[in-house]
Amino acid sequence: MSGVTGEAAPTGHGVASRAEYCVIACAEAWRDGGEILASPMGLVPSVGARLAKRTFAPDLLLTDGEALIVDPDGTVEGWLPYRKHLELVAGGRRHVMMGASQIDRYGNQNISCIGDWAKPARQLLGVRGAPVNTLNNATSYWIPKHSRRVFVEKVDMVCGVGYDRAAGAPYHRIPRVVSDLGVFDFATPDRTMRLVSVHPGVTVDQVRQATGFGLVIPDEVPYTREPTAAELRLIREVIDPGKTRAGEVPV
Repeated sequence: MSGVTGEAAPTGHGVASRAEYCVIACAEAWRDGGEILASPMGLVPSVGARLAKRTFAPDLLLTDGEALIVDPDGTVEGWLPYRKHLELVAGGRRHVMMGASQIDRYGNQNISCIGDWAKPARQLLGVRGAPVNTLNNATSYWIPKHSRRVFVEKVDMVCGVGYDRAAGAPYHRIPRVVSDLGVFDFATPDRTMRLVSVHPGVTVDQVRQATGFGLVIPDEVPYTREPTAAELRLIREVIDPGKTRAGEVPV
């Protein structure tokens, strides 16, 4: 059944919650990545990275967020000194999944301020490591509340670098954007954002109306793949028994 028909799948589609579909979509970002460092930011991406490590991406490297390489259950595998971390970041051997206060059609991301930089209406996190992340290694995005305030025609300030600004950056790549409505990539001739799938219970029209620019929408839009029974068991019983994922996607 294609999401382009405008019909929503039943909200009870399969046995997975919306949050669990989002976990699967985030996990898929690290498929076939090989021995690289995963840097998930957010609850759903963290569950997704650990799920990927336990299933189809066993070579993936996870950290405790500071200085240790860990197994999916937190068991320490080794030390990751800051100098080694910088080597991975600068050499394209990391795939980070960041958040975005704003993101545009080319994948430019803003986490610094809303409004004019000289006199912003709202001060946010600041630029932080976004330029280095996006220019030196693969960067995906997780957006738990898809809206026109986030998916904008033009970001107020470029923090993460999009495809229209990344000429000559050898490791720049934005594999995917995952939101609570669907999955997106930039596999278009002009490197603008394309709708890849919608989560069950969501229609293409909902995505279109919640986006502040013209998405590339194929004739046929599938639903995000269902988690397997084994994946659901890992998510619910092993990786996230406390249901932290529902804190970001409550539906």
